[in-house]
Amino acid sequence: MKNIVLLLLLTFGSETVFADCSMSGITFFPEEREIGLNSKFIIQGYASSQKTINSFKNKKVYLESETGELIELNLEEIHVGQMQLTQAVFCSSIELKPNTKYYINYADQFKNEKRESVYWRTTDKKELEPLKSNLKIEFEKTEVIHYGCGPAANAIFVIKNNPESEIWYKTEVVDLSSDIKKTFYIKAQNAKLNVGHGMCSGAFRFKNKGKYKVRFTPMNTEGKSLKTTDWTTFKSPFSY
Repeated sequence: MKNIVLLLLLTFGSETVFADCSMSGITFFPEEREIGLNSKFIIQGYASSQKTINSFKNKKVYLESETGELIELNLEEIHVGQMQLTQAVFCSSIELKPNTKYYINYADQFKNEKRESVYWRTTDKKELEPLKSNLKIEFEKTEVIHYGCGPAANAIFVIKNNPESEIWYKTEVVDLSSDIKKTFYIKAQNAKLNVGHGMCSGAFRFKNKGKYKVRFTPMNTEGKSLKTTDWTTFKSPFSY
């Protein structure tokens, strides 16, 4: 499920390249319209829309059914990316009703916020699809691609036995020169995880030289996760 402002095409990690970088954008997850009864939700803001995400510390976010029932969403985490991305992770305060359409909304929207209605429909299942333990993540390469507005730089990982269902990857990156850790939820693109940033935005940035380590926790949209991977060390993409 995506809501796009000013034709901004964002996914977790923001690896898409644009002809021009927009000034704002809010994206809602899950991307899939069909969800389980205990789904989690992520709202991600780009550029000036990061103000909206940070405001969720003090304002209510809720689901509203077609019959007008309001269900408050509890804020679990806020993660600030290193390049114009911030995301908030929510869970429902109660179990959702089966076969029900829910719209997401929040109180006290800023005056410049204009967006289409975003909704999901529940199934009759508490969990859509459990994760299979044979999912594996392997380092492939680092890559820098130069564009007119700036470079895209990523450490690229291949997912073995990639499931068809929507999976979120809690990604922790540590700069080994400073021991500073950054965390962000990203999604796969064509069975690959791009850890870094695109031309305009992204969860992680790299210095010109140095080493980093990363680990992943795969989870489904209900928050059920596999075991966190071991740390993988790699050089900054700009080192080559």
